[in-house]
Amino acid sequence: MKKEEKTEENKLWILFKSMFVLSACTFGGGFVIVSLMKKKYVEELKWLDEDEMLDVTAITQSSPGPLPVNASVIIGYRMAGVTGSLAAIVGTILPPMVIISVISLFYEQFRTNPYIAVALQVMRAGVAAVIFDVVLNLAGNVMKTKRILYIGMMVTAFVATYFFDISAMLVILTCLGIGLADMTVTMRKKKGPEA
Repeated sequence: MKKEEKTEENKLWILFKSMFVLSACTFGGGFVIVSLMKKKYVEELKWLDEDEMLDVTAITQSSPGPLPVNASVIIGYRMAGVTGSLAAIVGTILPPMVIISVISLFYEQFRTNPYIAVALQVMRAGVAAVIFDVVLNLAGNVMKTKRILYIGMMVTAFVATYFFDISAMLVILTCLGIGLADMTVTMRKKKGPEA
C-alpha cells in the first residue's frame, strides 16, 4: 500500500512538473505544446502510444477552451484520474499566468523595447518549424491508416480551409460526422447479415 501511494505521488509530481516545464517553455500556441507533449508522454515516458496521442489531439482541437489545458485534462486523467487532471491543469496554467501577470505590469516597456520585438520575431520562426513538424507527424499518421476515406478527408479539409477560407469548426464537425457514419457502416459490416 505504501509503495502504491508513493508511485501515485511520484506520477502526480511527474505530471505537474512536466506540464509546468512544457507550458513555461512553449511559445506559439496549442499546436506547439501538443508536439512537445507527444515527445514527452509518447517517446520519453511511454505513458501513451501514438494512436492515443492522436486521439488526444483530435479531442482537444474539437473541444472548447485552450488546447494545452484540454490536453492536460485528458492526459492527467488517463494517468492518475481526477487528481492527475488537477495536477496537470495546475502545471499547465501556472507558468502563463505568472508570465502574463509580470508582462502586464511592464506592458509599456515591453511594447516599445526593440530587443523584445526582435526576440519575438525570431521566436516566430522556431514556432513555425515546430508547427510544421506537428503537421507532418499528424499527416504521416493519417497516411499510415491507408484508408482512402481518411486521406481524402485530410486533403479536402486542407483545401477547404486554405483556399476557400471555410471555418475550421465547420470542417471539424463535418469530419466528425463522416467519421461517425464510417464507424456505423463498419460496425454493421462486422455484425454481418442478421439471420
